[in-house]
Amino acid sequence: MYRIDKDLAEGAPQHGPRAQADLPVEAPLAMPVQDLSRSPDTATADPIVPVGPLFQRRLFLIVGSFLFGLLAAQEMFTPLQSDGIDWIDLGFALLFFGLFAWIAFGFLNAVAGLFVLLGRGPAPEVARSKLVLPEGRTAVLMPIYNEDVGAVFRRLESMTDSIDAVGGADRFDFFILSDSHERNHAREYLAFRRLRETSKANVYYRRRPRNTARKPGNIADWVRRFGGAYDYMLVLDADSLMSGAAMVRLASAIEARPAIGLLQTVPQLINGQTMFARWHQFASSVYGPVASAGLRWWSGTEATFWGHNAIIRVKAFAESCGLPALSEDSLLGGHIMSHDMVEAALLRRRGWAVHMVTMPEGSYEEFPPTMIDHAIRDRRWCQGNLQHLRLLNTSGLHWVSRLQLFMGASAYLTSPLWLLLLGAAMFEQLRADFDGFVLISSGWLLGLTGLMLFGPKIAALIALGQDRDLVRQLGGWVSIARGTLLEVVTSIVTAPAMMLTQSMAIVDILRGRQSGWSPQRREVDGLDFGEVTRFYRWHLLLGTVLMAAILLGLDGSIWSLPVAVGLLLAPATVWLTSRADVGEWLVRRGYFVSPADHRRFEEGPEQELPDLVPEPRFAIARGC
Repeated sequence: MYRIDKDLAEGAPQHGPRAQADLPVEAPLAMPVQDLSRSPDTATADPIVPVGPLFQRRLFLIVGSFLFGLLAAQEMFTPLQSDGIDWIDLGFALLFFGLFAWIAFGFLNAVAGLFVLLGRGPAPEVARSKLVLPEGRTAVLMPIYNEDVGAVFRRLESMTDSIDAVGGADRFDFFILSDSHERNHAREYLAFRRLRETSKANVYYRRRPRNTARKPGNIADWVRRFGGAYDYMLVLDADSLMSGAAMVRLASAIEARPAIGLLQTVPQLINGQTMFARWHQFASSVYGPVASAGLRWWSGTEATFWGHNAIIRVKAFAESCGLPALSEDSLLGGHIMSHDMVEAALLRRRGWAVHMVTMPEGSYEEFPPTMIDHAIRDRRWCQGNLQHLRLLNTSGLHWVSRLQLFMGASAYLTSPLWLLLLGAAMFEQLRADFDGFVLISSGWLLGLTGLMLFGPKIAALIALGQDRDLVRQLGGWVSIARGTLLEVVTSIVTAPAMMLTQSMAIVDILRGRQSGWSPQRREVDGLDFGEVTRFYRWHLLLGTVLMAAILLGLDGSIWSLPVAVGLLLAPATVWLTSRADVGEWLVRRGYFVSPADHRRFEEGPEQELPDLVPEPRFAIARGC
């Protein structure tokens, strides 16, 4: 067994021959903490003026969502006027307007993505061409926190082999940036030494004794110690996987466009085993192309950052993204948790363009295996996204960056608002003097609601007809139809449980309970039913209350039937979807088939990653 020196185990700076092997010579780069109350000299807080097609695209989405919300709220408001209008009625209508406008935004984004894909067609199948290696140096950063060491280093081994296969081993250095507990250090270090002995690319390992500021603190520590030696950094998560060709093309693309600070790829989901993971793997493959095409269509140079599978210009990041800690004297204080969207906004604030790009292959990630694991991760994201509300007044932000920060927080606020809307509708029904149900006052409103909810799925299926190769990888149209039908049913059944889980998380956060940072379970085959029942005990209680109201014939309660059924079924649904044998059984019968089922990942050093065939498509807006 390799001997581990005490100073290395504690994360102290290294010196001498041993240090030169484990870490490169330090090349410090200043990364000042940003003053969010003052605009930098290069701030790009562009005024909201009707200039150019990009503004018109954003206007289409914002005004369209507003008009859909207004139309639906007006129709909902009509029956409320029969017994007079009061503040409760106005509040109900305003709540309905906001939530309807939210789902309308998603619908319009999908419509935009559909027309983009119909106009462009599928990515052309072209012969593999020789890659052009970048001149600059790229650091591939993989932050880890008490991960499965074997799985992490198999991914790293695949990536180092793949970058060597395309001739880029001398341009890309790999850094394992550990924040793990000391008890995991020995296993990580042994795996690092073994990988370094076989890798043609440089591989380095550093462990911090304290995981200050979590992942953003981990990345900032690397920038301040080693960032001066690199032009670009490719940031990964512990479950990320990228091909050598994808890494080379990203580095070449950002090198050729000096105005760009960040390029975010759209990763494909892989390695799903449980029904839950395979469900999302299938849904991402079918619905993802339309959603991401719409997002790229209107985001332009103000795209966002998802924290991984993205390449960043190191000097731009260092000068722009030093994150301050939020004051602890109020809610949502402390270190910024959902750092990625904030970093994208701060890059744009300094004048750097941020773009999203799509690659047919080469950028991958994994999804949590169960609803419980997803809820634990989602709670952490929830607290981080709610912090964005405190950052909306940051001086110098582009208005689209403010919109994205607000949307990130709103994505979680909609859950308690939907729950509140359900309760408000039942209350309105109880005190109303008219016949009928307040939730659906006309047939066309019911149809419009269905269109908003299912329209993105329909748009995705229409666009899928343009991509024969993807249809083949999804198992053909019969398999797609089966999977889509099961996906819709599963989404309907699980939505109430997810809604209540997010609502409870927000209540906990507002009570001052921190999310913490627990290691993620990335591989699970089944959950104990007792554990599931304990986790969802409040869901069962609320479901029982709602079902009792329905059985007692309480006015308006019938509209809560889908919610009540979903909450009562939550433990069984979570238990069933956590099983790998169920996921495998479904795929064998043509349900939830995805492109990842046609290839195997993490097979060891002899398994080469799939190469990228076409060049990534960039829609670089001018004037950035």
